Amino acid sequence: MLWGTTGTASSLAPAGAPPAAIGSAGLFLGGLTLFLSTRNARSLIARCTARERWLLALGAVAVAGYPVSFYPAVARSGVAVATVIALGSAPVFAGLLAWLTRQARPTARWACATVAAVIGCAVLVLGPEVTGGAAPANAMGMVLAAFAGLSYAAYSLIGGKLISCGHSSAAVMGAMFGGGAVLVLPVLLTSSMQWLTLPRGMVVVVHLAVVTTFLAYRLFGYGLRHTAAQTATTLTLAEPAVATLLGVVVLGERLPALSWCGLGVLAIGLALLALPVSFLLRRTDVREDTSAV
Repeated sequence: MLWGTTGTASSLAPAGAPPAAIGSAGLFLGGLTLFLSTRNARSLIARCTARERWLLALGAVAVAGYPVSFYPAVARSGVAVATVIALGSAPVFAGLLAWLTRQARPTARWACATVAAVIGCAVLVLGPEVTGGAAPANAMGMVLAAFAGLSYAAYSLIGGKLISCGHSSAAVMGAMFGGGAVLVLPVLLTSSMQWLTLPRGMVVVVHLAVVTTFLAYRLFGYGLRHTAAQTATTLTLAEPAVATLLGVVVLGERLPALSWCGLGVLAIGLALLALPVSFLLRRTDVREDTSAV
């Protein structure tokens, strides 16, 4: 839900602010805050094995890869297409990577819920463009968006793996995002930074850093301690739903009926994945008892 505020906040940035610079500034400030505010993050590297240090480094690269690919994808293909490809591909990449690295085999329930959620997400976000006859998306933008989805899946799986090895979730997230903050600094320094001197630009960056990076990833790290990464990436498909509803309520946007249908399908997919199996079985038993009566 916190990530769902990213689009609304970014839309309020000063005109002319480079998309990649907005994402990099948010990650730099937020990642640095995560690292400096987590005492164990600084000593994590010393406690890690050589293999775990490589995983941390790879996780930091994946963290940095998301903003530098997603925001240019938005600039080339538009918010709707980039969001659907990045977030829709992330659960698929997470499931495949988990399977290939033998962390977990995708379950039938996860597959059904993910298919429903991805379809619902696509219909929800692309509904206005489909009904409005939008131009075809830029091919390079689609590739960049898919790379963003791969980056997101990769650092989610790496974070989950390190947490499952007994390391603190806050320390793992702090170390990965601290490293990611350093890696995106050249992108920020080589971009136009005039927009950052404006009050609106600073407010947007602080929101992205504190709400959508620091607080959101603290919660995400805690969630990875109790939830498989491939499940977590599917659950975060709630992000475009929150973003869409904020656009309607805050920005006064209007949605076609097709998008509202997509929102319903997305909600069903997430509910199928999030609700306990015992609850689903109990509801099935109630329906069978009612039919028998």
